[in-house]
Amino acid sequence: MKCAGWKCSFSLVPVLGAILLAVFPLSAQQTPATSATPSTTATSAATTELPKSVNEKLAQLDKDVKAAQSSADNAWMLVSAALVLMMTGPGLALFYGGLVRRKNTLAIMMQSFALMALITVMWALVGYSLCFGGDGQFIGSFEHAFLRGVGADPNPDYAGTIPQMTFMVYQLMFAIITPALITGATAERMKFSGTVLFLTLWFLVVYAPLAHMVWGKGGLLNASLGGKFPTLDFAGGTVVHISSGVSALVCALYLGKRSGYPKQPMPPHSLVLSFIGACLLWVGWFGFNAGSALAASSLATSAFVATHFAAAAAALGWSAAEWLKNGRASALGAISGAVAGLVAITPAAGFVAPMPALAIGLIAGVVCYWMVTKVKAIFEYDDALDAFGVHGAGGTIGALLTGVFAQQVINPIFGAGKAVGGLDGHWGQVGNQLVGVLIAWVFALVGTLVLLKIVDLLTGVRVPEEHEIEGLDITQHGEEAYNLES
Repeated sequence: MKCAGWKCSFSLVPVLGAILLAVFPLSAQQTPATSATPSTTATSAATTELPKSVNEKLAQLDKDVKAAQSSADNAWMLVSAALVLMMTGPGLALFYGGLVRRKNTLAIMMQSFALMALITVMWALVGYSLCFGGDGQFIGSFEHAFLRGVGADPNPDYAGTIPQMTFMVYQLMFAIITPALITGATAERMKFSGTVLFLTLWFLVVYAPLAHMVWGKGGLLNASLGGKFPTLDFAGGTVVHISSGVSALVCALYLGKRSGYPKQPMPPHSLVLSFIGACLLWVGWFGFNAGSALAASSLATSAFVATHFAAAAAALGWSAAEWLKNGRASALGAISGAVAGLVAITPAAGFVAPMPALAIGLIAGVVCYWMVTKVKAIFEYDDALDAFGVHGAGGTIGALLTGVFAQQVINPIFGAGKAVGGLDGHWGQVGNQLVGVLIAWVFALVGTLVLLKIVDLLTGVRVPEEHEIEGLDITQHGEEAYNLES
């Protein structure tokens, strides 16, 4: 429908007016681009302040994460330290205590307990510094003597997420149990005074240099901190077990056989004590090996699993070998096999996968059984509690097999993507392991022999025959383990 022109024009007036009213007031409210209202100023300020606040929150979050990691690592390492101490007392004390004759029970247990106190004091005075101070090839310095500079701050060379004092006390527990292992070879015939003096000197002359060479910064055998012969030893195959095992053999040969050995039967007086001790050693070994990751990490998990698998395989290997020979498996054989497996996996725990761990344990169980039953009989040495057959032989086997089975996917100790052991194609590592084993053997053998000569001149090392017959509990300590009359 069409409308008249004037009527249509008139009808458009309200529409145009509404448009003008809508446009002009808005234009009047607009300000020049150079000026800013309070609202736009606030918006601009918020925009500039946002990155700063985000950065502050990110920085705080980073601090919180590091603090949480440090707390978790520190907690795990303190627990691990306690587990390793448990390996000496009550673990080793019960294990060795049950294996000796009843009249020598307290004497052998007292030796382990005395070392818990003695080595702790020596460690605080100079031991820690000699092992982990400085960067020499063969021995540490005195920079941390009397624990100077050892406090809440981490030592980034060794463990960057835990206090250096935690690292110090954890390493102390290794220093305690190592000389205690030697007492298994000298059991039932060595003077307590001679034991104390000998093992004090042994700790300073044999253990401290080996610990620095393998684990200390700049040590000759250190695999990650500048060693010329990078030897893989995750938790002490060379430092702890080869050194103590070889030294035990030297002690056994130097002291001579026990009165009546081997014609007179000398069975363990309580396999129940030894059984409990072996189980405590197995549990404590998780702190020994998994704790050597020095953090609550996936590497600790890997070492934990490898440790458990190797112990189980070795217990079965020893028992199977015994069953084939004697027609039955003994409780003593089973617990001895488990300890042999734990010894052998110690240097490899943080470098091998679960299946190689089973292989290492199985091999160690069979070979250590052969060392204890065959080799000792052939050479007729009186290693009373088989410290050499288990620790010396087991540590040597484990150290060499570490070079075979170590993989960078487990622990890229030489750098990301770089081969570690034979399974990675780096068979030269077996040669490095052999160098480490030979140095540990020679160092322990020569050092022990010299120290025994010195101690023998000063205090004597062997009790008189009548004291040996009566028993070391009474003659050395004036006590008896069991009062059967009460």
